Amino acid sequence: MDKMYYKISEVSQMLGETYATLRFWESEFADRLRIHKIKGTRYYKDEDIETIKNIQYLLRKAGCTIEGAKAKLANDTHRVAARRDVSERLRAVRDELLAIRREINTTSFTDDVIID
Repeated sequence: MDKMYYKISEVSQMLGETYATLRFWESEFADRLRIHKIKGTRYYKDEDIETIKNIQYLLRKAGCTIEGAKAKLANDTHRVAARRDVSERLRAVRDELLAIRREINTTSFTDDVIID
């Protein structure tokens, strides 16, 4: 990432989560997140954002409960991050394939081109 610290508004926009959700996760995962507060403004470091991405993956994609996510993060953070990365790459490949499919379906072909 580009900066040393990010405000909650920037993190919210990056991850598509509300401020309230980020603050809730901050309270629930206080042992994992080290958010800096200066005059009431929250500042997130890159490692905090990576941790929040792992939390987001576990809660939103993997279907874990808060307690389940805490347990998985406590047991093996690296495995969670690796699975999250694989999930993100697979989603990108899927999106690209769907775009190709849409392109094929909207393009008119001549008789020379055969698509099975």
